[in-house]
Amino acid sequence: MSEAVREMFASIAPRYDLANSIISLGQLQRWRKRLAALSGVVAGGSVLDCATGTGDLALALKRRVGPGGTVIGVDYCPEMLALASAKAARQGLALRLERADVMQLPYEPGRFDAATIAFGMRNLDDAEKGLCEMARVVRPGGRLLVLETGLPASFLQRALFHFCGRHIVPLLGGIITGNIGAFRYLYQTATAFPSGDAFLAIMRRVDSLTNLQARPLAGGVAYIYTAEIGQPQYGYPATR
Repeated sequence: MSEAVREMFASIAPRYDLANSIISLGQLQRWRKRLAALSGVVAGGSVLDCATGTGDLALALKRRVGPGGTVIGVDYCPEMLALASAKAARQGLALRLERADVMQLPYEPGRFDAATIAFGMRNLDDAEKGLCEMARVVRPGGRLLVLETGLPASFLQRALFHFCGRHIVPLLGGIITGNIGAFRYLYQTATAFPSGDAFLAIMRRVDSLTNLQARPLAGGVAYIYTAEIGQPQYGYPATR
C-alpha cells in the first residue's frame, strides 16, 4: 500500500464503519461472518487477518477460536488499528493488532491455521505477491480466504452498480466522512480489480494454493475466494 493510500484511509478512519454500514445496507457484516464460517477455524485455532482495518472480520474470527485461540490483525494504517483496538476492548475480546505490510509479513512459515483478507487485496501493489505471503504463513492443510469486490453478471445489475459507484456512494461517503475523493478511489479500485475467474487465475499462480473456489455474493457485487494450502512454496512464485 502506498503512503498516499494509507493517508487516505487515515483521513476517513473515524467514520469508516458508519459509511460502510450505510452504503452497503449492512451487507458487509453478513459477508464477513460468512467468510469467518468458511474459514474452518475452531476453538484454540490461530488466524492472521490481513488489512484488518477497524477489526470487524478479526473479531468475528476471534469469536470462533475463543479465549484459547489467537487472532492477529495486521494493517498498514495505525489509525485503523487504533479503532480496531478500541472496538475489541468494548466487546471484551482479546485481539493482537500489529502494523505490517501484507506483502512482507513478519511471521514464520506455517504459523497460522488460516489467513484472511476482506476488501484489502485490491489496495495491494501486487495481489499475487500478497497471496504468496499469506499462503507462506499458513500451515499445510490450512486455508486462505479473500473477500473482495466484483462486478455483477447481469446488465441491469451492472448498470446500477456503476451508477451508484460513480454518484451515490461518493456523495454519501463524502457527507459522512468529509472525503468524497476516498470513495471515488474505492469505486475505481473496485471496478479495476479482477474478479471471479480472473482472480482465480491469479490465485492459481501461487503454487501452494489448492482447491480454489469463488463464491459470488449479491449477484457478483462481491466474491468470497477460498483455497487450501498444499505443499508450501516459500518466496514469490514465478508466473507461468
